Amino acid sequence: MEMVVFENEPEVLMENISNKGHRDTSAAPGLKLYRCVAVSFGLLCILQVALNISLRLPLNCEARTKQLTEERDELKGNLNDSILGHEDEIKILTGERDELKRRLDDIISGNEAKIKTLTGERDELKRRLDAFTHRSHNGWLYFSHSFYYISQIKKTWHDSRNDCLKRGADLVIINSREEQEFIKGLVQNLMWIGLSKRDGIWEWVDGTRLAQSFWCSGEPNNHKSGNEDCGEIRSCSDDHGWNDEECSYSSLWICEKKMAL
Repeated sequence: MEMVVFENEPEVLMENISNKGHRDTSAAPGLKLYRCVAVSFGLLCILQVALNISLRLPLNCEARTKQLTEERDELKGNLNDSILGHEDEIKILTGERDELKRRLDDIISGNEAKIKTLTGERDELKRRLDAFTHRSHNGWLYFSHSFYYISQIKKTWHDSRNDCLKRGADLVIINSREEQEFIKGLVQNLMWIGLSKRDGIWEWVDGTRLAQSFWCSGEPNNHKSGNEDCGEIRSCSDDHGWNDEECSYSSLWICEKKMAL
């Protein structure tokens, strides 16, 4: 068998090896560039997405804010309409409230006045009761809204009156037949009463002139010295009992303290 001998085979092989190495060396920079471009493009895409998001957020916030503002304004308008629609009702209710408050204040004020009045009446009744008890326990007799004290010693008319004044009373004033009969039942001989004569006119110790009288028969007669200017009560044969006597004469007396219960 005939062998084919390639004379130039070693040279061709070397050339191929040489060219292969040359291609590999020249392709390396291109690959790096490709990679750089790819990475840059990826970064650009990421930046684009981030930019879109960053730009879209303010727009979304602005739109949301606008929407909320419109909703707020709408609710505010509805509220105002509702208030206006119920303004008359609110006015009526406010008037009723004020009227109820005024009535309540009047009731409270009225009750306070009543309480004050009742308290005053209670205190006055208590004072009268205390006075009634005190006088009842100290020899005073009660009849028809008055207390009466019968002395146990004798004094002149003026001294007798001073004694009554010290006791918070005065010499007795007889204003009715009923009182006259009551006093006559207390008489022990002769007793001064609150009657005296001034400038020829008989009057009581409170300054009132004598109107109804119960003189004994023939009295007053200004007997003896003609200075019988003070009144006394004594037992007479009839239902009367007054007599005029000199004021310097010593006698028992009757004090009277008016006290209506």
